[in-house]
Amino acid sequence: MATVAAPRRFCRCACFYTDNLYVARYGLHVRFRSEQQLRRDYGPILRSRGCVSAKDFQQLLAEDAALAPEFLAVAEYSVSPGADLKGLLQRLETVSEEKRIYRVPVFTAPFCQALLEELEHFEQSDMPKGRPNTMNNYGVLLHELGLDEPLMTPLRERFLQPVMALLYPDCGGGQLDSHRAFVVKYAPGQDLELGCHYDNAELTLNVALGKVFTGGALYFGGLFQAPAALTEPLEVEHVVGQGVLHRGGQLHGARPLGTGERWNLVVWLRASAVRNRLCPMCRCEPDLVDDEGFSDGFTREEPTTVDVCALT
Repeated sequence: MATVAAPRRFCRCACFYTDNLYVARYGLHVRFRSEQQLRRDYGPILRSRGCVSAKDFQQLLAEDAALAPEFLAVAEYSVSPGADLKGLLQRLETVSEEKRIYRVPVFTAPFCQALLEELEHFEQSDMPKGRPNTMNNYGVLLHELGLDEPLMTPLRERFLQPVMALLYPDCGGGQLDSHRAFVVKYAPGQDLELGCHYDNAELTLNVALGKVFTGGALYFGGLFQAPAALTEPLEVEHVVGQGVLHRGGQLHGARPLGTGERWNLVVWLRASAVRNRLCPMCRCEPDLVDDEGFSDGFTREEPTTVDVCALT
């Protein structure tokens, strides 16, 4: 059998973050460097498609500015030549070096507010809804809201993967190929807290969206496989727009809500190259069952080598 060369490392151009951005509301791909440039280059076509008032344009800018500048800078650094973990950690808040928990602003405040409004409209509608997960009773699956493909997939592919590749190379951070994204809601008369658990994911992003509330802090123990995993748990307060990054196997939960409502976006990030070998839930070789969509992120392995002699 002939030897097959190792795959090449592929890269992306820096324009990935500024060019060919798709504005779904107006069905238009744009290049964005600044508000002035956007108005100059796309003003006529935007007006012809219904973006006519100052309010329309400000809403467009708010949608384009969904990601916080700090997060964009972190992602851009992560794909720059010579990027390394030391340099990345200078651009993140290290919540716990021992537990490898980090925090960074992810979404702008206007985007969090706009997303909350959409979530509340969906919650009040009569459209069919599934539970976010087996632990939370209240919330929204992002694919039911139509935001999985236009929002969450680009977020994972363009921004989170290069960051996670530096932070968690041993957990499949550079091989993320699927996700499960959902919003959880905590409110009086509904879910108030969440017991200690670990996620069905290699890595997790948890972003606070709002609203006004007291209590509900996240707490973290050790890895679920470790002895005395809940000794002296670490508590982390929510900050609207900011995301907490951690390993899926890190034991964690939510303290009881005091007052108000708390909404959080949770993204379970999965790497089939890791979970295909060992299911993170049963800790056994996975017994695969076909399903739809991303399902639980497992894939049926393809052959890793090719017998070139058999092709001649």
